[in-house]
Amino acid sequence: MALGRLTTLELVHAIAISQPGGPEVLVATTLPDPVPGPGEVVVAVAAAGVNRADLLQRQGHYPPPPGAPDTPGLECAGTITAVGEGVAGWQAGDRVAALLDGGGYAERALVPAAQLLAVPEALDLVGAGSLPEALCTAWSNLVMVARLAAGETVLVHGGSGGVGTTAIQLARALGARVLTTAGGPDRVARCRALGADLAIDHRAEDVLARVLDATQGRGVDVVLDLLGGGGLAANVRMLATGGRLVVIGLQQGRRGELDLGLLLARRASIHGTTLRSRPLAEKAAIVAEVAAHAWPLVGVGPQASIRPVVHEVLPLAQAGRAHELLASGDVFGKLVLVP
Repeated sequence: MALGRLTTLELVHAIAISQPGGPEVLVATTLPDPVPGPGEVVVAVAAAGVNRADLLQRQGHYPPPPGAPDTPGLECAGTITAVGEGVAGWQAGDRVAALLDGGGYAERALVPAAQLLAVPEALDLVGAGSLPEALCTAWSNLVMVARLAAGETVLVHGGSGGVGTTAIQLARALGARVLTTAGGPDRVARCRALGADLAIDHRAEDVLARVLDATQGRGVDVVLDLLGGGGLAANVRMLATGGRLVVIGLQQGRRGELDLGLLLARRASIHGTTLRSRPLAEKAAIVAEVAAHAWPLVGVGPQASIRPVVHEVLPLAQAGRAHELLASGDVFGKLVLVP
């Protein structure tokens, strides 16, 4: 298990995946207390966000990249306890949130210093721990890939999820008109409360027809999609001329039919991205942009442009229960584990 340079003098509690399978394979364990190498810090974890990627890893479908911890958990917040050689601008005691390569389901996490975000005093660590993965995903795809601009229209699929709730707020803050999908009237209403101009109940409504009607047949400039192959044909039909489809998930399969004639006629483009497997330099660049442009929008209260949306907080020992909840489809926003 790659955890950087380790000391065997102390142990920390963590959650391990005993074998690929259901939530029951998440088991409590102890690991050597990590020691930071050059460019790294150790964070005492106060909160760790739960993501669908964690469920895929548990099932054996999303192995960690080379060198990353086997322990699940792609984001956390807490306090720095140790700083490695060559780290500048951070010191023990700093409150931080972190984008992780893995290892968040633990009392301590080893983090590249380039993947840290400073947590302001007004923001609690539970809220901060729910944001790094979602905000980095939303920013890197909406802004760095799709180049979403003020005055454009974006469709965010899955607006009630962790990425979706963040993407709605970010797109609104960027000055875009925001359309989204969610399942059921309660989720639709909550998406509108987050800032969506139009929220469509995908369980009861024809999403394609509603989007085209809402845009007077023009379509949208950007689609942020987690459906994958199952939504490909409809997504392309919803694109305006010059539109950009960004696929970040495969919830409806890996394969779909693509009308190349329609794609060419609309001079549209399709992009596919992941975050975890990117090289350190690319993740550092994303975190730097988020720190400069998106993180200052995060806060609490009605004046904040982006607020954490935490559905429930559970003890780290109940990681299996958290996975069950997330798989149920009943979660709005994020689940957070606390040691």
